[in-house]
This record gives sequence, structure tokens and C-alpha cells, in this order.
Amino acid sequence: MAAGHIAMAHGLRGPSGCPSTACAAGAHAVMEAAAVVAGGAADAMLAGGSEAALSAIAVAGFARARALAGGGWNGEPGGASRPFDARRSGFVMGEGAAVLLLEAADAAAARGVTRAYAEVRGWAASCDAHHITAPPPGGEGAQRAVAAALAAAGLSPADVDYINAHATGTVVGDAAEAAAMRRLFRGNGRVVMSSTKGATGHLLGAAGAAEAALTALAVADRVVPPTVNLDEDVWADHRFVPRVARPAAVDVAVSNSFGFGGTNASLVLTAVPPGLLGG
Repeated sequence: MAAGHIAMAHGLRGPSGCPSTACAAGAHAVMEAAAVVAGGAADAMLAGGSEAALSAIAVAGFARARALAGGGWNGEPGGASRPFDARRSGFVMGEGAAVLLLEAADAAAARGVTRAYAEVRGWAASCDAHHITAPPPGGEGAQRAVAAALAAAGLSPADVDYINAHATGTVVGDAAEAAAMRRLFRGNGRVVMSSTKGATGHLLGAAGAAEAALTALAVADRVVPPTVNLDEDVWADHRFVPRVARPAAVDVAVSNSFGFGGTNASLVLTAVPPGLLGG
């Protein structure tokens, strides 16, 4: 119904739908829309996610699942969301929305577009088939999704400059993703990784779309966003970009989104080649 109302408001008559894949839903929406455009079924698609889940029942459910940050941060709420930090204890629920316009390059050029933030180069999904709320300790499902997305893009782990991690601040989830990314990118000495959830909290169904947008901005502006509240990196790994954004040549970036049920999604965004839009 949400997609239908947006379509009616703007006269959008291409494919429409609404994936419901927990915290990977926003990324899956972008993936599905990218596939429609790449397949020639539409010149352009709007894709994103929205979440407003701050209700008593939602908070109680996540608290019962032991997924939320512990009460030790009640006196300092701004420090509660701390992906990859040694003192992380769970995620902080957030609310928000993000929508991306995905458009074929020739269609964009025909209507006079001269600048795009990034090119959606590849995408892939996988399933952990392990546990409803927890990934396998080594993050094998996450690794499969990222590796497949890179292969679909015609790229390798050695080509990647930046990873926008799914990391929500949970003890198990962050460790599994860190293990998977270190294993996959072990031969890449320059790749850096951060989780923007330190600043936004976890936007749940909207997270994948919002983080895809932030990843596109990292490519366009050549700035890597930081992991806010990363004070003590338990892995002593310089790749996690603590606290402050840093300039970087981001030509290839990966955005990860993983959801309850073991569903994983990964997007590969790249710098727009000169002349792609005729500029």
C-alpha cells in the first residue's frame, strides 16, 4: 500500500512492491529497483525504505531479544550506539527514511542530467540458514553476499576502497561482520570500513536505503563517514575509521545490510565514469 500511494501521487506506472526482509529491506528494495532498470523494464525507479518503529511493543520485543543497547548508557544516551567498539552492548532504535532515484544513464542524459552521485554496479543476496536473530560466528553468509555482489559488478575485493558496514553495535553481529570482511579483504591493504549507525542509530527497514545513500555520497564527495563513538576498537584495526570523517579516494564502495532471519544484502557502488551522462 505504501508503494501504491507513492505511485498514485506521482503517476509512476512501472513495477512496484515492498520487500519485507527486516533490516535488509531497504537494500533489497534498491537491489530490486536496480534490476528493473538494468533489465530495461523501466527507465527509472524510486527505491528506499521508511521506518517509524518507536513504540512500546517494538521496544519490548527487541529488548526481550536482548538486541538493544544496555541501560548503562541512560545517563549518556549519545554514546549508546557504538558499532565495533569494545563497550558495545546492542543497537539503538532509530526512525527515518531514504529514497534513491535509480535511472538508466541514457535516460538521465536525455532529460539533461549532468551529475550522478554514483553508479550501482552490482548487488547480491544470501541467507545464513543458521539462526533467526544471530549470524554464524564467522559471518560466512555476509561474506558470500559481498563476494557475489563484487562478482556481479565485475570487480574483486582488491578493487574496493570503502565498506559501509551493517554493524549495529551488537556483540555477536559486529564481530561476525568484522571477521567476514577481514577474511574477504585480507589482500587489500587500503580498504576502510565504518558503520554510520553510530550517528543514526539502527533505522531497521530503512537502514539499507539510508546507508546506500550515504555510501553514494562517500563516492561522490570522496569522504569516508566515521564510526561515531568508536573509542576502543577491540580488534586494534585501523580500518574502522573512528569518530571523525576522513577524505579518501572512494572509487568503489560496498554497502552491507543484514536482517533477522539470516537474510543478507550487499550493494556495490562506484564512481561515475567520465562522459557517462554526456558531460
